[in-house]
Amino acid sequence: MRTRNAALVGMVCAALAATLTACGGGTPEDPDKGTNGVGKLEATVIQTKARAAARSAAAVHLSGNVVSQGRTYKLDMRLKKDGGMGRVSSNGSTFELLRVGDALFLKANKAFWSHDAVPGQGATGTPGAAAPKPSAKGDAAAAADKLDDKYVKVPTGDPSYQQFKGFTDKDVLLDGLLGLQGKLARGEHGTVGGVRTIRISGGAGNGGRLDVSLKGTPYPLRVQRAGGGGQLELGGWGQDFALAVPEKKQMVDYGKQIPRTG
Repeated sequence: MRTRNAALVGMVCAALAATLTACGGGTPEDPDKGTNGVGKLEATVIQTKARAAARSAAAVHLSGNVVSQGRTYKLDMRLKKDGGMGRVSSNGSTFELLRVGDALFLKANKAFWSHDAVPGQGATGTPGAAAPKPSAKGDAAAAADKLDDKYVKVPTGDPSYQQFKGFTDKDVLLDGLLGLQGKLARGEHGTVGGVRTIRISGGAGNGGRLDVSLKGTPYPLRVQRAGGGGQLELGGWGQDFALAVPEKKQMVDYGKQIPRTG
């Protein structure tokens, strides 16, 4: 009986060897089969290719969280070479940014403008101008009413201009997000949004992680920043979108400096 059973098992294994490996002797499938081949490269080369692909892409959509100087920023931005648009939330405040060329606009609701500080290092928690000087409550309320849901033009000379622009500058933002720290190493294969990926990490994972597409162009699809600095998903590579300066009825232009409400 034992002999017959052993023979039967052997016959079954031989018959299914082409499709099954559980009976022993099967060869694992190559995880890079049918990919762009990036998964076989050294980690430093993968990073170089991913960063080059990101920089050369006409557009990108990124979303997720970034932690900087103890504050968490939730980003949902669409960026391209000549501008960008999207939403930033931090410390209970939310505002929208729109940049067309050098023209930069900030849009927020009345509650945002009625806060203890305008965009800056004040209570809103956004980067840029310093906290404002106190003003009369009536004046502050009137200003907040006027700015409610309007595109406020941020002058190039305003202290907050460069900080806000950084959220809408594709190359600057991606260069800052995609850098890994420490010695690079190639990690596991995986998937992001159904797309096969290869992971590289810096400093044994403590210096950040980057998941790179194994389909077509090796775009970065997910970045985990070093030191718990947040995680972002990147997609929509090369998918163009329209950018336009707001109509005059939607816009408020204060000239040299955005207003300081109460």
